[in-house]
Amino acid sequence: MSIETPNRRHFLATSSVAAAVMSFPTVLRAQEAQNSKVLKIGLIGCGGRGTGAASQALSADPNVQLWAIGDVFAPQITSALNHLKKFAGKVDVPEARQFSGLDAYQKVINSGVDVVLLTTPPGFRPLHLRAAVEAGKHVFAEKPMAVDMAGIKSVLESAKIAKQKGTTLQHGYCWRFSPNTREGYGKLLSGELGRVISVYGTYMANVPKPSTHNDMRNKEWGDIEWQIRNWMAHEWLSGGPLLEQGIHTVDKVAWAMGDVAPIAARASGGRAQRSDDGNVYDHYDVVYEYPGGVMCHVGQRQLQGAFNEVVDRVFCEKGMLEAPGRVMTKDPTGKITWAFRGEPENMYQVCHNEWFAAIRAGKELNAGEFMANSTMLGLLGREAAHTGQRITWDQLLASNQDLAPDDYKLSDKRPVPPVPTPGKYKLI
Repeated sequence: MSIETPNRRHFLATSSVAAAVMSFPTVLRAQEAQNSKVLKIGLIGCGGRGTGAASQALSADPNVQLWAIGDVFAPQITSALNHLKKFAGKVDVPEARQFSGLDAYQKVINSGVDVVLLTTPPGFRPLHLRAAVEAGKHVFAEKPMAVDMAGIKSVLESAKIAKQKGTTLQHGYCWRFSPNTREGYGKLLSGELGRVISVYGTYMANVPKPSTHNDMRNKEWGDIEWQIRNWMAHEWLSGGPLLEQGIHTVDKVAWAMGDVAPIAARASGGRAQRSDDGNVYDHYDVVYEYPGGVMCHVGQRQLQGAFNEVVDRVFCEKGMLEAPGRVMTKDPTGKITWAFRGEPENMYQVCHNEWFAAIRAGKELNAGEFMANSTMLGLLGREAAHTGQRITWDQLLASNQDLAPDDYKLSDKRPVPPVPTPGKYKLI
């Protein structure tokens, strides 16, 4: 489980200093042309996160333009464009480049864009990512990257294709771009606090909207359309709350452990409050077992009337790290030994700033393997809870789990699978 470290691509490869000096003006002109080119952006998925990602992309570079937009449902497109009106001069999306339907993603990719933002429900992510990288587009992929092992394996293959084509692949694990969180984890990973002994991360929140109740359903909608409209409640679309929301905390466990693979996970979970017609849990308690006897705990829940908290506590030999929020380190007595005092920055914007800078500079940026592995860590915890078994990393790698239908239309019937019962549910 290793993060892909971006390496600088050398544009000037000559055998002598003289040759380098002679070619330098040519290289500068080429770079100037690259920097002045208007990069056309395609947005695939126009919900709140998609609109946010488009805003950040349009703010990240002076020479960009929103060129095409797509969503399964046309009203989402109208809503997104209304929110993006503030970027006058950077939005050029006539009706001919507004695409709706299940094939909207392919139409956006084929519309002449240079860059695509993948922000649909994550069940679609592997399919959309493959289409984008095969078409040679630079890609931003929001987290998580898949909802099952078939999707994980597809993402890994897509990352290889992107490398071969020399296009960038940026991820949406936003806390990796938070300046204060980066600095705190940098202290941790430098060894300043000694060896990591254990981690306790929480993502305790309210139930998100929309909620799927049968009395909200339009009788004209097929099962597929109804489930997509209420995707958070259906595992084949969202992966469940540990994948869709708690994955940020899961990813920070991976970060604290140096992005090495765990040995196994054991977990519990269930539906304490959910009464919708979906099949996802509303709470998880996961323990990840790492080499050296390190146990990392993740508590995730979506419950009304309970207190909320999103905090990482990394316990080490010489103290502990607390993040995010007011990122700080403490000694074994609890005394604060360091706290971030820099200026706050929007981590979502930092992500896009760094991505577009890499595109302009021709840098290699491919986070595909990291993206897949952090998502797989979430899957490991989810499957341990669903089965009620200790699941190893190798067992999950060998799994052929595939939650999504192979081919479907909005009007299709698709019964909702039962809520997983520990002790009965099996990892395929």
